[in-house]
Parts: sequence; structure tokens; C-alpha cells
Amino acid sequence: MLLLLWAGSALWAGNAPATNPAAPARARIVVLGDSITAGFGLDPGDAYPAILQQKIDAAGLPFTVANAGVSGDTTAGGLRRIDWALGPGADVLIIALGGNDGLRGISTQQTAENLSGIIKRARAKAPGVAVIVAGMQMPGNMGPEYVEQFRSLFPRVASESDAAFVPFLLEGVGGAPELNQADQIHPTAAGQKRVAENVWKVLEKVIEGRRR
Repeated sequence: MLLLLWAGSALWAGNAPATNPAAPARARIVVLGDSITAGFGLDPGDAYPAILQQKIDAAGLPFTVANAGVSGDTTAGGLRRIDWALGPGADVLIIALGGNDGLRGISTQQTAENLSGIIKRARAKAPGVAVIVAGMQMPGNMGPEYVEQFRSLFPRVASESDAAFVPFLLEGVGGAPELNQADQIHPTAAGQKRVAENVWKVLEKVIEGRRR
């Protein structure tokens, strides 16, 4: 059975490191998410946005990752704070929200509208921003009809919004006891590494494309 997110404390991490004034400016990647993104229960350096930064640095790519994860957040919350989360702007926006919507039984239509709204506001503030939507899924006890409607809304929004798509943020992690903390909801440090791999498969192509 797949389990997802609960509320916790807010976290913002991943600000740009100090650089040589003569060094070229680094493009900015903002990860808008909830407790999974925030790294609930872990050191901030173990959250998947920080691991993505390590991968970017190892690849020699000029990008800085900003973690805009807030535990307990919903797509409605993301829509309210997207302007603030983008700050000075972004070159890439990763949207990893929706799990808490599902657990609260929010209508899939509303979740889809909120995700589309986030993308529209992001593009209005940061024209040309590349958007990546991370898919979410619900456990079977939410009912087969809701589970399918929820799963299918993410690829639909990504397609309609011309956004890149991560099929399932928690692929290989959800429902795996050894990759989740005692609550069987939030990934362990090892689970966060797997989440980072899921995102990196798509993010790497997006940022490489923006360098051409």
C-alpha cells in the first residue's frame, strides 16, 4: 500500500552558495513541494533537492537548486505562494505537490486547476521558465475511482501545459518499508536518494536542453 504525506514543520533550503564575483551567473531551479521536498525528519542535506544539487555540481552544470518545500502544503497552498517561492525568478520550476490534496479527498478537478494555475502564474512572473510536474498516486483504500482519477490528472496537466513530466515522484519508495521512516510516510535518507533519481531522469534532460 502506498502512503504519502502529513503536515510538519516548514523548511526552505538550497540557496545559492557564495561564488567568485567573476564567475558566471548560475541559473535557478525552484522545487515547489511539501514534506517530501522539505525532507521531513531528516537533515536538510538529505532532502532530494540537495541531492539534485550534488548531481548538478558533479555534472558541472551552472544551476542552483532552491528548496521551496513546506510540509503539509497542498496545491492550493502552492498556488498562493508561487510568486513568493519564485523570488527573483527561476529558469526551471519543479512542482511536487498534490499528495496532501489526495489524502484530504480534495476533488481531482480542483487539484488539476490549482496545478494549472501554478504553472500559469510561474510563466507570468518568469517568462520562459521550464516546468516539470511530478506525478503523485494514492493508496488503494481511497477507492479505485478516485485513485485512477488522481493518478491521471498529473500527466494530463503536464501535457495540456506543455510541461515535462516525472511519472511518479515516489517510484520505488512508496510502500517500501526499508526506504521510509517509522511513520511509513516520509522517505529515509536512502529513500530521498531514490526520489532524486526519479526527478533527475527528467531534470537532467531539461537543463541540458536549456544549455544548447
